[in-house]
Amino acid sequence: MRKFLGILATVIILSTTCYFVFVYYATYSEGVRSGQLIKFSYRGVVFKTWEGELSQGISGAQIFAFSVLDKDKKVTSDLKELEGSYVKLSYIERYKTFPWWGDTKYYIVGVKKEDSPFQKK
Repeated sequence: MRKFLGILATVIILSTTCYFVFVYYATYSEGVRSGQLIKFSYRGVVFKTWEGELSQGISGAQIFAFSVLDKDKKVTSDLKELEGSYVKLSYIERYKTFPWWGDTKYYIVGVKKEDSPFQKK
């Protein structure tokens, strides 16, 4: 009985460890989205995280919600500076997330200012 409990505890600990390692390192997809940066804020009650929204349509009907990790200081400062501008965001999508990382599964890894296709030249 003692051997069985030891094996069971080991299996539970290994499974939990593998799950958290997978969530921490695995990404589902990566890509680029363009639009007008309409919101970027630091919010939360227990865990404060950087959250933002990108409008991808003319009327704001298509909203892309995203998060930024605290370690990405350059991305955070660029987004603060470019709020209201047309931007191209490089992101990664994760399978799952932790509450201290943000509200979404999309994490911005790069920001670039773009010319809006809706402006007349």
